[in-house]
Parts: sequence; C-alpha cells; structure tokens
Amino acid sequence: MTDPDESAFLDFMATEKSASPRTLANYRAALADYRNWRAQAFSGWRSEQPDDFRDFLFHLMKSGLKRSTIRLKFAALRSFYKFLVLRHGLGRSPVAEVELPKTERSLPVVLTTSQIDELLNAPLKLPPSPKAPHWLRLRDAAILELFYSSGLRISELLALDVPHIDFLGDTVRVMGKGAKERIVPIGSPAIAAIQRYRREAHISSGPLFISIRHSRITQQAVDQLLKKYLKHSGIPFNISPHKLRHSFATHMLDAGADLRSVQTLLGHASLSTTQIYTHVTKERLKQAYDQAHPRA
Repeated sequence: MTDPDESAFLDFMATEKSASPRTLANYRAALADYRNWRAQAFSGWRSEQPDDFRDFLFHLMKSGLKRSTIRLKFAALRSFYKFLVLRHGLGRSPVAEVELPKTERSLPVVLTTSQIDELLNAPLKLPPSPKAPHWLRLRDAAILELFYSSGLRISELLALDVPHIDFLGDTVRVMGKGAKERIVPIGSPAIAAIQRYRREAHISSGPLFISIRHSRITQQAVDQLLKKYLKHSGIPFNISPHKLRHSFATHMLDAGADLRSVQTLLGHASLSTTQIYTHVTKERLKQAYDQAHPRA
C-alpha cells in the first residue's frame, strides 16, 4: 500500500517543483530503500528518530556505496522531511542533524579536441546502412554537433522542438532544471548540421530529433548511437552525453571563457558546480607543462 505522505511528496515534486522523471524515480527509490531496511521496525515516517537515520547511514557506508550515492539518498530523505515540516505540520526533521560524509570529488573525463573531431566526423564517414533512412546519419551528426556546441544536458536535447532553434540568431532556447529557460549560442557547424538533417528528413515542426518511426528520439537511442560511433574511433573509453557536456565546459575555459559565462551556458544554479571544470583545466595545464617544458 502506498504511503500517503510519500504520494503527496512525489506529487508536490512533480507538479510544483517540475522534477524530472529520473529525479522522481531516485526519490521514490531512496524512500523505499529506507523503509525496506527498517522492515518490521518501521512504524511510519513521523515516528522515525535521528538515530534511526544514523544507523541507516552506517549501513549504507558498510555496504560499499559511493559517498556521492549516499549523499543523494539523504538529499531525497531531507527533501521529503522538509516537505512534511513545511506542508504537513511535522514538528522537526529527524534527518536534519545527521552529519553526512564528505563526497570524494572526482574530476570529470574530458575528450581532447582531436577526439571530439574524430567523434563528430564519424557519422558521415561511415557508409550508410541500406536498412536505415538516408537521413539517419545526418540526424546523428546533428545531435553530436549540437551536444558539443551547446553543452546541453541529455534531457534538454531530447525535449527540443523545431521552434526552439533560432537559425537567424544561431541560438537554442532550452528548458533546464526547475523549468528555468535559458538561451544558448550554437556554433555554425552545428547550425549547418541541423539544417541539413531537417531538410533531408523533411522536418518542419514538432520534435527536432526523431526516430525512424518519426517519434521523439529517446535517451536509449542516443546512448546506442554514441556506442556505435565509439566503436569506429580511437577513443579509449566509453562516451556518454555528459562527457560531451564536460568537454564543452572544459574546452571553453581552456580557451579563456570566464567561469560565470560557462555557468550560464550550462544552466548551473550554483557557481560551485561549475568550478570543478577549473580543476580539470589546471590538471590539463600541468600535464601540458610536464610534457613540454625541458626542466619540468
């Protein structure tokens, strides 16, 4: 039986906070994980105590989960209890005083500019498949070009409709996290790739990127096309749309873009989220120095 507090919270996140389906799934899973762990000892969310959540934290740490994963679970629990306090009269949150482990901050994987060139050129270098529409590889080329040109999130790219692209202004209108809209510039290669794909696929309205059935393309399809072109490249690691976003941000900073501008382009709410790319840039500079300087 579904807990009414959980249902009310998830409805609130979906309708008032415009949480993505993935975020809702993560929140639902975090609540279920805690309930399942407590098992018979769980008598309701309003009866739980801080020590119960400290024990849960200890259980998660012993299980070998990454600290970042643990922090995400507790972020969901904290949001849930904040909702109960503010909207449903709960006196206090039992999770608020639980001290979490600091996260290990790993540097994002970034492609080199030559690897980016190799990946972006792959769709048009491979021979067309006789079983696929002739425009399919043009779509793939446009997707890859737009990813790297704009630094969009995968969810943002999938949601694009034809009117979101301003071909005269060379920009894309993006609906980001929290239903926040932003305008992002697009480079001329991406604009040209999108125009060629639209012309050959006869797309004048509706979703910008479509499947062979002319429905909106899915994340699974994007993941598959990346794997396909990875096999025909010399790139020695797996590629995700987020790695293209990382590469976009790092290459912008490498070329002298200021941090605030990159924050705006990426749609980050906090500058601290963007600052990880400065660490990547410093590491790249040090590597270049070590490889090039005669007395490094």
